[in-house]
Amino acid sequence: MTSTPSATPSGTFQLGGDLPVTRLGYGAMQITGEGVWGEPRDRAEAVAVLRRAVELGVTFFDTADSYGPNVSEEIIREALHPYADDVVIATKAGLTRTGPGEWIPVGRPAYLKQQVELSLRKLDVERIDLIQLHRIDAEVPVAEQVGAFKELQDAGKVRHIGLSEVSVAELEQAQETAEIVSVQNLFNLTDRSAEELLDHATAAGIAFIPWFPLATGGLVKDGGPLEKLAAEHDATPSQLALAWLLKRSPVMLPIPGTSTVSHLEDNVGAAAIELTDEQFAAMDAIA
Repeated sequence: MTSTPSATPSGTFQLGGDLPVTRLGYGAMQITGEGVWGEPRDRAEAVAVLRRAVELGVTFFDTADSYGPNVSEEIIREALHPYADDVVIATKAGLTRTGPGEWIPVGRPAYLKQQVELSLRKLDVERIDLIQLHRIDAEVPVAEQVGAFKELQDAGKVRHIGLSEVSVAELEQAQETAEIVSVQNLFNLTDRSAEELLDHATAAGIAFIPWFPLATGGLVKDGGPLEKLAAEHDATPSQLALAWLLKRSPVMLPIPGTSTVSHLEDNVGAAAIELTDEQFAAMDAIA
């Protein structure tokens, strides 16, 4: 594509019915070091990626206190603060870090509240647009974990509440304590283990945020399953994989992450791709 890409053609979704976001977003896990630990290799490029994303019409940014930890949120503030009126930042709490690649669920209400207070400071905002429970802690009742966020919501420090890596039953259990406006599970063209949750979310009008939407590069590598189809459509495999997600459900909010401006621009180009039903079915068959 020779023209400047834009996320805008991906359409808009209203989080919680009142918070519009452009559907093709950005996941900020990769603007950290190896193992999602510490500083990125090139902090200036990470800042440039975030600023370029806004220029290209991306309004939905997904991060977490555990990315770095803290690093991702701090770079978002450095790059984007003061935030444009239409920029929506989703963050998460509920996983603590002991080293690169290590993630431990901690769902004690006092800890969750503390982490949200820290995220407010790191992002330099008065209210978190979307706080997500990063993982359900099996040692703590779900009502207590979600209830911690509900208390912060009632205090005006959280606008909306979401969940990450849950089943339909866990979603319904959480909904007994607070309104849940989004779920974030692993989902892509070749891993559809969360299909039941996606269908449930679609019917309920709840945002579905697929993490690893490109299967961490496996879908889009040279010789990968999408290479031939991409050539036929004058697109890249990454763009096709994202276009498939956007067509799969109107509640889908893909958040491809990258640490380079060039890769970001390629991903954003997916917003302009309109798959026919036949093309969608052909991609469906690949998996």
